[in-house]
Amino acid sequence: MYAASRAATAVYRPMLDELGLTYPQYLVMMVLWEEAPRSVRELGEELGLDSGTLSPLLKRLESLGLVERRRSAADERRVEVFLTAAGASLSARAAGIPQRLADAAGLSGPELDQLRETLGRLTAALQSGR
Repeated sequence: MYAASRAATAVYRPMLDELGLTYPQYLVMMVLWEEAPRSVRELGEELGLDSGTLSPLLKRLESLGLVERRRSAADERRVEVFLTAAGASLSARAAGIPQRLADAAGLSGPELDQLRETLGRLTAALQSGR
């Protein structure tokens, strides 16, 4: 699993360099492209990241002009993350990346879906055993 993860990250790197993103930043953006705004807590739960890891990522994305963090008017303890216009438009440039990774891996769409499902089950099973 470790070798596959490293190899996938190496394939992602030049694609993400085109976008000016690191892999963790790309993951945050993918979650926000699915649904925004999201609270910092929701992002952390979705990505399995603690606030100590997530906060610097969000700070960097904000400095790149891709996201904006705002305190919730309803609950000032809650910080919400919004896409900026630049962040939203980056989605179109990133749209082909998952397929490019699948092509590099030689996997069909159904095989990639099966792999994602299997890895999701593995992750859930290992996390529930904590």
